[in-house]
Amino acid sequence: MNAIQLEQMKSGKGFIAALDQSGGSTPKALKNYGINDDAWKTDEEMFDLVHQMRTRVIKAPAFKGDRIIAAILFENTMNRKIDDMYTADYLWEKKHVVPILKVDKGLAPLENGVQVMKPIPGLDDLLKQAQKRHIFGTKMRSVVKEFNEAGIKKIADQQFEIAKRIISYGLVPIIEPEVDIHAAEKAKCEEVLKKYLKEDLAKLSKDQKVIFKLTIPTVTNFYADLMTDERVVRVVALSGGYTQDDACKKLAQNHGMIASFSRALLQGLSAKQSDADFDKMLKASVDKIYEASIK
Repeated sequence: MNAIQLEQMKSGKGFIAALDQSGGSTPKALKNYGINDDAWKTDEEMFDLVHQMRTRVIKAPAFKGDRIIAAILFENTMNRKIDDMYTADYLWEKKHVVPILKVDKGLAPLENGVQVMKPIPGLDDLLKQAQKRHIFGTKMRSVVKEFNEAGIKKIADQQFEIAKRIISYGLVPIIEPEVDIHAAEKAKCEEVLKKYLKEDLAKLSKDQKVIFKLTIPTVTNFYADLMTDERVVRVVALSGGYTQDDACKKLAQNHGMIASFSRALLQGLSAKQSDADFDKMLKASVDKIYEASIK
């Protein structure tokens, strides 16, 4: 674990950029960027296009460590280069942005009101690769769709079980048990989820560090008590399908919680924009999300 990066993750002013759309979500990310699925014939061509998009974002003047403390990457991006440097090295050495890797393989079908993570075959090999590529931490997502206590407990337990494996490699896991913003009993889901997260957290030693990535809560400042635990590096918020305006407005009300946005960060960016227009749009988004994150 890099001590300078850990300190930036703990106390840096700014937010986390989520640039980790994977195989399943890449076509949608490209479409939002103005590139339709007739622009590629193979997965490799598709990943070339999304890497060009991410490279454009990362190289933009507004994308740097004074506003963006970290960026989450997809495995394919980790193993690609920007200006002859592996992406994680470019992020840290050129932009002072901490590199993080998405490690989950997507969601299992809905059961007991939740979608746990699919099995992650080859996780140990991936974590060794992450060490080699100078990755600081990881991210893995599961989703609570409706209130079901047994399902929510299963989500928390699975996240922590895998988190402990990740910690054993000297990496800091981002635990992301998203509560669907459309869940009928969202506040009740969040209450039970926090209960089980705290139970699992209490089983870690003080040297075992995690980051929580959570849906912006229904009850303002609901996760404030998680932020005071010495094992918790940071509590960050996902945009969860909210527009950029709504996500920023809700986030600003939750003191100490910072953004880890994907769609809300890339909103309005297009392959057809000139570099000047692209950079201007990205800067406006970065500034807005930064301001909401430091409230």
